[in-house]
Amino acid sequence: QVQLVESGGGSVQAGGSLRLSCAASGSIFRLNEMAWYRQAPGKQRELVATITNGGSTNYADSVKGRFAISRDNAKNTVYLQMNSLKPEDTAVYYCKAEAVDSRWRSLEVWGQGTLVTVSS
Repeated sequence: QVQLVESGGGSVQAGGSLRLSCAASGSIFRLNEMAWYRQAPGKQRELVATITNGGSTNYADSVKGRFAISRDNAKNTVYLQMNSLKPEDTAVYYCKAEAVDSRWRSLEVWGQGTLVTVSS
């Protein structure tokens, strides 16, 4: 059993910053690639950023240069630093983990989401 819980969402004015956190807990043997997704009202969920176990990152073109994904393996936590926020960044943000649990099972685990609202 592995769970992910996001936090750090809220309301901010355009140009502001937020940092999202996603903490993993449960029967974790190893966390591999982790990612952040987002889903705006009326739109499909889209990939925002990924980070491998070794720290290699990739970003969607729409957030490159403004967002930064990082991880703290000792805390089983992944972060998303969001700067220069725009109204079009408004969405529910979800974290996802590729994990191996204590029974050596490969899992794909999603968090419950945290809402980010950016006003103009």
